[in-house]
Amino acid sequence: MTDSTAPDIEQPFMSHLLELRDRLLRAVLVVLLAFLVLFPFGNDIYQFIAQPLMAVMPEGTSMIATKVASPFLTPFKLSLIAAVFISMPYLLYQLWGFIAPGLYAHEKRMAMPLLASSVVLFYLGAAFAYFVVFPLVFKFFTSVTPEGVAVMTDISEYLDFVLTLFFAFGMAFEIPIATILLVWMGMTTPEKLAGKRPYVIVGAFVIGMLLTPPDIISQTLLALPMWVLFEAGIIFSRFFVRAKDEEDDESADDPETAAGASVATAPVHSGAEEEEEFKPLSDEEMEAELDRLEAELDDEEASWHDEPEEKEEAGTQNPVDNKLERINRLREDMDFDAARKLLYEVLVEGNDEQVVVAKNILSQLDD
Repeated sequence: MTDSTAPDIEQPFMSHLLELRDRLLRAVLVVLLAFLVLFPFGNDIYQFIAQPLMAVMPEGTSMIATKVASPFLTPFKLSLIAAVFISMPYLLYQLWGFIAPGLYAHEKRMAMPLLASSVVLFYLGAAFAYFVVFPLVFKFFTSVTPEGVAVMTDISEYLDFVLTLFFAFGMAFEIPIATILLVWMGMTTPEKLAGKRPYVIVGAFVIGMLLTPPDIISQTLLALPMWVLFEAGIIFSRFFVRAKDEEDDESADDPETAAGASVATAPVHSGAEEEEEFKPLSDEEMEAELDRLEAELDDEEASWHDEPEEKEEAGTQNPVDNKLERINRLREDMDFDAARKLLYEVLVEGNDEQVVVAKNILSQLDD
């Protein structure tokens, strides 16, 4: 029996592993193809990356290679990173294809725009670093060079420097996406985020200090966009909350939902409340009713004699224990508010053991 059911348990997991393997192979092949195309142009790509520094270097100076393998390894490294950078949309597409089947329809509608926006924002962050930050930072560095010192930057050191800035600004431009995700998951609200603005500003400068080289210009040029993007994230998250509220209102206005709510909230009237007039019984009807009541009393007395022990236990049961039993029934009926009310009464009226039980149940309800 175990052998017959084992394939049913293992097959879904194995199918996921096979799909993951196929998608990883496709991603690696695309990156490899992009690298093979870019590697012959590695020196040209490096010249493009180094242009902001070369434009402000003093005359008669140039970049140098201080290691034997740097003229080969530096363009190789740059070509590989550029291949990953260019292939990023396809890599994210493969990631999306793997996780999308496990998402609900409303999650797909939310995740797809965020995924596409994250790619665009990362590219914008890298472009901002190249076209805005690099010229200002390198101009500042070369202008404060001590007299008699020749600016001759190592090509490997320069590549590590610019890649750090590319990554820092690319991730900083993802702040609106992170803000919207936090609001979407219910972890915070736009109003709470706006109240944390002073801390965010200080944190932006601290992050700028940690992610950028040790100069005030690059730190400020990273912190200011992070602050602006944080404000943009708050604005877009407010639109998201507004759209979500509108969807909730539309679902509330749905005729089927409204009909269900009206049925659920409709008052229930007993037969006694619907009785408009009281009709007195005749003598024969009164005697028949008395006979029926006497028969019921006789049946109850017989049942008491049949179960004396149970009745005795029920009469002597602690009222706090009765409340604990009612609490368990309320928990089964999902009436947690009434259960909490009785638990608080048990905490006041019960003994030590009953108080411990009540506290355990309260902790379970809180979880």
